[in-house]
Amino acid sequence: MELQEIVDDIHALREDIEAYERKYGVLSETFYESYVKGEEPEDASWMLDWSDWAGAYKILLRRQEQYANAIQAIRSQSSSLLDVIEKTARHERFSVVS
Repeated sequence: MELQEIVDDIHALREDIEAYERKYGVLSETFYESYVKGEEPEDASWMLDWSDWAGAYKILLRRQEQYANAIQAIRSQSSSLLDVIEKTARHERFSVVS
């Protein structure tokens, strides 16, 4: 997976997640804590949304971790954060080990 793919995924996931946060009136951290405890909504029509929301949030957390690890690896090869930003702004390809 490329670094740019991870960044693109993060943005797409955030858009999806923000729609659920607006719809249900809580941030994903709050929702996910309830979800992993096995709490379910009384309204059965919400179940599909909750499943999708939880899946998107879990993937977002994984992508954020992949991003942090990739940036750390890139920084270890560069002298400064500015150098990293200049490389990513030029869309240099960075393969990431998943």
